[in-house]
Amino acid sequence: MSKTAFLFPGQGSQQVGMGKALYEQSPAAKAVFDEADEALGMSISTMCFEGPADDLTLTANTQPAILTTSIAALAALRERTDFAPAFYMGHSLGEFSALVAAGALKFADAVKLVRLRGQAMQEAVPAGVGAMAAVIGMDGETLEALCQEASQGEVVSPANENGGGQIVVAGHADAVKRLVGLAKEKKARAIPLKVSAPFHCALMQPAADRLAEALSTIEVGAFTAPVITNVEAAPNEDPTRVADLLVRQVTHRVKWEASVQKAAHLGVDSALEVGHGKVLAGLVRRIDRSVGVRGVGSPDDIDVLKEGA
Repeated sequence: MSKTAFLFPGQGSQQVGMGKALYEQSPAAKAVFDEADEALGMSISTMCFEGPADDLTLTANTQPAILTTSIAALAALRERTDFAPAFYMGHSLGEFSALVAAGALKFADAVKLVRLRGQAMQEAVPAGVGAMAAVIGMDGETLEALCQEASQGEVVSPANENGGGQIVVAGHADAVKRLVGLAKEKKARAIPLKVSAPFHCALMQPAADRLAEALSTIEVGAFTAPVITNVEAAPNEDPTRVADLLVRQVTHRVKWEASVQKAAHLGVDSALEVGHGKVLAGLVRRIDRSVGVRGVGSPDDIDVLKEGA
């Protein structure tokens, strides 16, 4: 029996103009943007629609902007279709969108949480102290060993297992630089990334602590379907585990490749990428071609989906 998963993008999928057509053409999507503006006490909607790009790419703004656009796309989709996915999953920040979609987190709580999460991640490490790099063409075990060799008392470790032979590492800038050199000696491609902080590594512990404190006051509801989590690459629908899994995610690697493989193993053969962009569709294609992914980021996408349903 065919099963569908809803996928939600993370940081990096942002673009000025995202969500504008949804806002203009879907009352349900407009209500989401209005709720976000009210919850945050600022116009995140204007930043999504008009920028400027420099402001939109600040982590503290990017995270609530992507979450809001994703949930607006979801609202527009639900307004016009009756898709009932077997699983929800999101890449890093996208896990918050997945939890909202599954009914576990209220949207207003989630948008404030990710605003704080973005600020905390930005402030956890002074500018220039941390770095990230993408390593292509090296297996996880070899890369783990190289990270240990490159660390020399500093932090460098896998941060995102994105699939298709691509693993992103994060840590202290000098340790990441040493890792890049070692990877190239092993004939792997290693590309330093332009990022504002070294996400998903031990240096993010101060951000994890701040998120834990904020989550301690948040009510988590019942799930309508399980969320496949980044930390465990396994389905969770226990509300009592949500806070711990989200806090651990800040300092632990995103197991996206294993998450997609788990979804496929559980019978998922189609997925909708709900939100702006097609980043996850590309990653899924590299991991398992048996899972077909369609994008849902605009009213036109929803029209196409309805016609094909």
